[in-house]
Amino acid sequence: MSHTLHGVVPLPHLGVIRAQGEEAGRFLHGQLTQDFALLGAGEARLAAFCNAKGRMLASFVAFQRAPDEMLLVCSRDILPATLKRLSMFVLRAKARLADASSEFGLYGLAGDAVPAAARGATPWTLTSDGDARIVSLYPADDQPRALWVAPVAAAAPAGPALDPSLWAWSEVRSGIATVTAPVVEAFVPQMLNYESVGGVNFKKGCYPGQEVVARSQFRGTIKRRAFVAHADGELAAGQEVFQAGDPEQPAGVVVQGAPAPEGGWEAIVSLQLSATEAGDLHAGSAAGPALRLQPLPYVLLADI
Repeated sequence: MSHTLHGVVPLPHLGVIRAQGEEAGRFLHGQLTQDFALLGAGEARLAAFCNAKGRMLASFVAFQRAPDEMLLVCSRDILPATLKRLSMFVLRAKARLADASSEFGLYGLAGDAVPAAARGATPWTLTSDGDARIVSLYPADDQPRALWVAPVAAAAPAGPALDPSLWAWSEVRSGIATVTAPVVEAFVPQMLNYESVGGVNFKKGCYPGQEVVARSQFRGTIKRRAFVAHADGELAAGQEVFQAGDPEQPAGVVVQGAPAPEGGWEAIVSLQLSATEAGDLHAGSAAGPALRLQPLPYVLLADI
């Protein structure tokens, strides 16, 4: 049903943290899993904010809006706690953090509604259209997608209205997970494949949790990965997944789910690799809806 993935949808479930000041980029560079020191004008970043154990507190799509202004787009349900925690680390850095959600309009663009300049671009490319900034996202079923961010007074992007549930489904189909309240501190970035989709830079210096993230990569200890799965029953963030042969121990967790346009539900699910090899996976309990794993829409980097 990818032909229906065409249009424009407001994204009220997302919010914006603004980092402002001459050291805003340097500050974020020291806190997040991606490189913000070498951020080019035409680049956005997927990045994670981790605790000391390398577990993800938040995920961001971030970009520079002006030389001294960075915007971080994240799930609104975790924004207050994330802002509070990030602010603890500012100390003497010349950077100010604030919730700027009310100042910006955020829209998802899909299919022909994605401007031509952003349509053929690699994911995380940043293009401008007047006051608007457009981040090229990973496609869903070969349909181009983008995130549109502009001051709230700017006109909404042109295009037919897209059903919000279709956008949510496209997010799942893209295989790029967003951290929301039910899964805060549940994953190191590799458990969501972040190192394979531009969310982790292993060449940059320290950030909270960096040793754990690097160790899981270089020692080949990645035992959980994100998959796209289909089920007949509802799949919701935070729901545990079980392998039928081991009904006591969860083998994974649903990261985000959405109703599929042709029926049933689809979700990004972080699973133990051993459980995916065993198969017979079920949501909620060992007797819950059966999960059918779908091909990942991108290639995983081989463990280094």
